[in-house]
Parts: sequence; structure tokens; C-alpha cells
Amino acid sequence: MPPTDMSPTENRSSHFDESGAARMVDISAKPVTVRAATAIGSVQMRRETAEMIRGGTGSKGDVLAVARLAAISATKLTHLLIPLCHAIAVEGVEVRFDFADEQTLRCEVDVRTSGRTGVEMEAMTAVSVACLTVYDMAKSVDRAMTIGPIRLLEKSGGRSGHFDAR
Repeated sequence: MPPTDMSPTENRSSHFDESGAARMVDISAKPVTVRAATAIGSVQMRRETAEMIRGGTGSKGDVLAVARLAAISATKLTHLLIPLCHAIAVEGVEVRFDFADEQTLRCEVDVRTSGRTGVEMEAMTAVSVACLTVYDMAKSVDRAMTIGPIRLLEKSGGRSGHFDAR
């Protein structure tokens, strides 16, 4: 079972009211704290595709440069994609790519803010969009690429404290 940062009484979703209707959680009384989250995901591909990406020789341009911009943009748009996410001021984003092996590109994203709610969804959305962008940029040479898993590695800040799945 994966580690959790919630107490047993917090396991009930706060995204539903007493009647079971969906609601956006009221965070107005929560204190502002520095919050950070790191997510990771990967794209599996053919060796030739990985070589093209490493070399920056794709027909659509520098795959990783475009995927990095897509990830950064995605952090700022998360609230438009995930219905009950709060719109937050993203104050820092760092996107890293590396090849875990000859066929696996990893994307890791750190997101930071000072606010009343965390940035876990922003980090995971950024990784998802970066991986999808890699697929889009390279699909003409490798439609068999696979994406995933995408997961939260770490988060800090807020009442629930520190979570580390490393």
C-alpha cells in the first residue's frame, strides 16, 4: 500500500458536501504557507525515437524544449482541466528530462507556491502534458510509444505536512 499523509479522519473526501454534491473546498481560513510538489512520469519508445529526441533532430523541432514549455504552461492551467482544483499563483516550475535507459524518457517536475492549497495537481498535470507533448512531437516516427506511470514523488507544506514516496 502506498504511503499516505492523511490521518484516518481525513480519508473522507472534502470535495463533497453532506448531501453528496460536489463542491470546491473553502480554503479561505487556511494559513498561507510555502508549498511544493514533485511529480514524475515516463515515455517508453523505440531506440531510434530516443536517439532522435536526444539529438534534437525531430521534424517538428526540439522535442524536449517544446515539452518543457508545455509542462510550464500546464501548471498555470490545471484549474481549467481539473474541475475542483483552485486557481493558484504558480511561483516556480522546474522541468527535468533524462533517459532512464535507451528507451525510457523520464520527466520530473517541481512546482512551488506560497498559498492556501498545495500544488500536487499542478505538478502531475505538468508531467502528463509534457509526456503527451513528447508523444505528439514524435508520433510520426513512433506511434507505439507508451506513457506512464505518472505519480507524485513528494509534497511539502500545509497542514498535512511532508509526503515522500521516493
